[in-house]
Amino acid sequence: MNEPPPLAGHDTFGENRPLAEALEREGAAWAADDCSAFGRILSGEPIEWGRLANEHPPRLGDDGEVEFHPAWHELMRLSLAHGLHSRSWTEARPGAHLARATLFYLASQVEAGHGCPVSMTHAAVPALRASAPDLAAEWEPRLTCTDYGRGALCGMTMTERQGGSDLRANTMRATPADGDYVLDGEKWFCSAPMSDAFFVLAQAPAGLSCFLLARGDGFRIRRLKDKLGDRSNASAEIELHGAPARLVGEEGRGVRTIVEMVVHTRLDCVLGTAAAMRQAVEVATHHAAHRAAFGALLLDQPLMQNVLADLCLESEAATVTALRLARAYDRRAEDEQEAAFARIATAVAKYWVCKRGPGHAAEALECLGGNGYTEEYGLARLYRQQPLQSIWEGSGNVLCLDVLRALRREPEARDALLAEIRLASDPELDRLAEQTVADAGEAGARTTVERLALALQASLLARHAPAAVADAFRTARLGGGGLAYGTLPAAVDARAIVERHRPRIPA
Repeated sequence: MNEPPPLAGHDTFGENRPLAEALEREGAAWAADDCSAFGRILSGEPIEWGRLANEHPPRLGDDGEVEFHPAWHELMRLSLAHGLHSRSWTEARPGAHLARATLFYLASQVEAGHGCPVSMTHAAVPALRASAPDLAAEWEPRLTCTDYGRGALCGMTMTERQGGSDLRANTMRATPADGDYVLDGEKWFCSAPMSDAFFVLAQAPAGLSCFLLARGDGFRIRRLKDKLGDRSNASAEIELHGAPARLVGEEGRGVRTIVEMVVHTRLDCVLGTAAAMRQAVEVATHHAAHRAAFGALLLDQPLMQNVLADLCLESEAATVTALRLARAYDRRAEDEQEAAFARIATAVAKYWVCKRGPGHAAEALECLGGNGYTEEYGLARLYRQQPLQSIWEGSGNVLCLDVLRALRREPEARDALLAEIRLASDPELDRLAEQTVADAGEAGARTTVERLALALQASLLARHAPAAVADAFRTARLGGGGLAYGTLPAAVDARAIVERHRPRIPA
């Protein structure tokens, strides 16, 4: 009765041509078979695990422990077994970050919430390596263990009730004791409070400092947060009373120390948002390819084609940006320009890609009409999830001010971003980027970052996407097109764009 077949059983990697092409182009073609196999696994039973984990969110038991639905544990077991938390650090071949980023992207399509502890555990390793080698040697074997339940997960707790993003307003105290410290105070948000260890910011004698806290004595969960989305994952308010902790880095340099963790989790925000965009595109284009209305398939109706093609453009731009960033993380240790590019482009992409996520999800949901508004089709959950990526690890204004500081104080970062944009050999694009940098100011920081992000995405697509995609994106996003999705110019080859992106399920 005019209902599309279930969207399941397909290779979510191989059917995503922008993702598969980017993995090979950016330097990790060796991982394609692993990604394809993982993509096929994810389009089976894990879809149901994701539904169950969100329908039955965690609860705080009488013993103070966080209790999860069994489906959550299955998702965690699957992701850790495939190294989504560790592969960047344990894989010896070039392109390890790219391989891990692609796997994380694929898993995020199925269920985003469990990506939070996976992401933080992954990001804890470089932070410890950079600032506390002794702690890294002690904890890294546990943090990179792929056997769920035997290794360790790492969470993070920075913000407090009175400060939010203003971390220097924190009041949690760190008191020296027997060569280490004890922590006392409250945290308003603790991500993944069931973890084995946490990065914590607290006020030491020399100022705001970073600590590694092993979960145990002095750690108490006050309550779990009741959140808009991210329902499968636990977030909590916590209290620390004489909790033993160890200093990471130097006293008074806590923000600088924890930045090494944050840059990796910011990259995962970009990956997670791009993944959700891809999931939205898969559902919307699959629906339109099998649903008829007014005497024709939705896919064959010009206005619906326009909307779908516009959603596909956004998805592809986000995907190529995320994978280009992952390549920079692979190379930044030995390439100063790649390190500088990663520094500024991560903040630019995190702001813009994540800011586009909620609107993209809403438009995809509308493509299914009333069905899209129900829980059964998955887009309602995705719509609730997308705003989190824009808030977590630095909300919009925080990111834009971060970019502004980099433009002003780090000329190597500014130059690396402009150099990347110039690779498209497009004088108009170059002028746009250069003028944007010249005009940058605090009141207009969002405009600055938006234009730089669009210039970067247009440059990447001009070099790596089919002409139909690259030209449509440049015209729609930089040529003064409409503000809503579905306002692409009539000359755009909408059908070709949609056909590039829609999934094919097995017969």
